[in-house]
Amino acid sequence: MKKLKVLHFPDPRLRKKAKPVEGVNEEIRSIVDQMFHTMYEEKGIGLAATQVNIHKRIIVIDVSEKKDEKVCLINPEILFLSDEAETMEEGCLSVPGFYESVSRPSKIKVSTLDYNGNKIEFEASGLLATCIQHEIDHLNGKLFVDHISSLKRNRIEKKIIKLKKEGVLTSRKNTPDYKSAV
Repeated sequence: MKKLKVLHFPDPRLRKKAKPVEGVNEEIRSIVDQMFHTMYEEKGIGLAATQVNIHKRIIVIDVSEKKDEKVCLINPEILFLSDEAETMEEGCLSVPGFYESVSRPSKIKVSTLDYNGNKIEFEASGLLATCIQHEIDHLNGKLFVDHISSLKRNRIEKKIIKLKKEGVLTSRKNTPDYKSAV
């Protein structure tokens, strides 16, 4: 299976808004399969198509301990956001090695197409709700660093640019202090 290349902040392609998927077919399922493969190889728990330079509204997630609970969201829409917020430390495959606390609604309701193109709706809370919101942000050209202060964001950007110049970011596995990232 082909591993896709993950774009790193501040790559401007990460700011491009993804377009809706017209229909779920073998090509879309192949993209989903490659995204799952890439996410698992990179030790992530979520991946948006935008992060691999595919500007379609596709997300893959697996927040399970055993990495055996795949969630595929195609054209996801959030129908409900709770008033209650939860703060979690977020990381990102596109912002490798950096983690910051981000506050998001703790419960959500989502409408989406699944891997087979069936329309489904479900509720999510906790880590799954945070991950879905994080990945939908990607589809809209937004990163978790947009939820933190500009001072912190600028420091992270400078450090990532330096790591790229030093050749450290050629592979996710080479990233220092790696933890699972959204």
